[in-house]
Amino acid sequence: MIVKSIVKHDSYYDSVTLMIVTNDIKKLEGVDEVLVGMGTEHNLSLVRDLALFTTELENVGPNDLIITLRANNSDVIDSVVEKVDELLNKKQGEESDEGEIKPQSLESAISQAPNANLVLVSIPGGYAAREVKKALINGKHVHLFSDNVTIEEELELKKLARDRGLLVMGPDCGTAIINGVALAFANIVPRGEIGIVAASGTGAQETSTIIAKQGLGVSQLIGTGGRDLKEKIGGIMMIEGIKALSRDPDTKVILLVSKPPAPSVAERVLKVAKESGKPVVVHFIGGDPELVNKYGLTPGFNLEDAALKAVAKAKGEKPKDAPEFTISEDIIDDIFRCETEKMKDSQKYIRGLYSGGTLCDEAMLFMTQEFGGVYSNAPLSPEFKLEDSLKSVAHTVIDLGEDEFTVGRPHPMIDSTLRSERIVAEAKNTDVAVILLDIVLGYGSNPDPAGSLLDAIHEAKTIAEKDGRYLSFVVSVCGTEEDPQPLSEQVEKLKSAGVIVMSSNIQAVRMAMKIAKRG
Repeated sequence: MIVKSIVKHDSYYDSVTLMIVTNDIKKLEGVDEVLVGMGTEHNLSLVRDLALFTTELENVGPNDLIITLRANNSDVIDSVVEKVDELLNKKQGEESDEGEIKPQSLESAISQAPNANLVLVSIPGGYAAREVKKALINGKHVHLFSDNVTIEEELELKKLARDRGLLVMGPDCGTAIINGVALAFANIVPRGEIGIVAASGTGAQETSTIIAKQGLGVSQLIGTGGRDLKEKIGGIMMIEGIKALSRDPDTKVILLVSKPPAPSVAERVLKVAKESGKPVVVHFIGGDPELVNKYGLTPGFNLEDAALKAVAKAKGEKPKDAPEFTISEDIIDDIFRCETEKMKDSQKYIRGLYSGGTLCDEAMLFMTQEFGGVYSNAPLSPEFKLEDSLKSVAHTVIDLGEDEFTVGRPHPMIDSTLRSERIVAEAKNTDVAVILLDIVLGYGSNPDPAGSLLDAIHEAKTIAEKDGRYLSFVVSVCGTEEDPQPLSEQVEKLKSAGVIVMSSNIQAVRMAMKIAKRG
């Protein structure tokens, strides 16, 4: 094997593009290992871990593009470099074909689009705070997609934004919809009367798409970043988001979605929500509904329940708790009978393999209430932390979007490779009854997320069948018919593979539990 590195100085590309290119190159014949990325400390550390470090990388900087690989021979290395150039040029060509402005700095972007009032920042975290501050000083709202921004920098930026009447959505803000424009990982939903403020990316996607399926729409979807409701940040952007929606004449109902805030922050947020003058539905995942009731607001008991209650408020109706299932009991019974009649008594566990962190949390929360505990790489309680994230124990739910799985590879909503491998591995465990999955559609996601899993699903079912077992797959699809991957097409692909498709994550979790418990 030969290890070779190529450096292209002052050639910046965003991390998502480079991760996708890396993944494509890994599939080439003769390539044993490869990393295409910027010369950041994080990437250089990863290069060392992969035994790909060479002397050519000793003086690289974060603005230098590095291509380092281990391959069978020099001819493979030459072809890889050509292929990387081809892929990067192709992506640049796609962008230029769409007429996208390609400024070389924030200052030049502002000068070319002086009337724009929002800047989306997606650069290495070590440089993000500086650029966000420039944008705020220039009077621009900011959607900060970058992660690895320190919490001290986040606090400084959010205070500056608040003082200037601006929003900083992030850091690590995966989803927003502003004036009908979907940003980052977001779905195509109609404009409407419900405004959402969410410290949760897939939580925002799940609620907004459920609202759309009910025939209503979203006025604004303001992301805050996952740390906003921590004690140190104090809910600054959730509070500013509530205030912005309270002033918005198009917003009739406000929906708040978050993991449980710090207690003092929760009180502060709910007090502002109560004073908004508009109906407010609140879902703090795993939080206390009585705290929401205390402020005269409407608690949602899960993501679907919260979305449906917001819809009821927008229609001027009295909110009711959502039903356990939105399909008839006869259909539920048919599904249950078909899915369990060929199972062995030894099959009793659920293995959840999630791409969405909030959907993963919701699954763990409701499974814990039923089973007393769920193992995970990101558990609700530390005693259920997996010793090895690659080895499931009893009921296990994995968040494949955690950093341990995304270092040097695209997020699982983009690339299904890791999840496909895990599906096949779980099928070999004779005690598994159900594999539980989420499929997230929309901008930024895999162009065919359901299709990309079909081979793994077929292989898993075949493995179980040869062993005299039946393996059940239960899936929820988060998306709309207008998404780049139309909802009905994705659902049909899954059903054709023998997958049970439920209309929400919580309904998929309930169905998986029903099957695993045999009723």
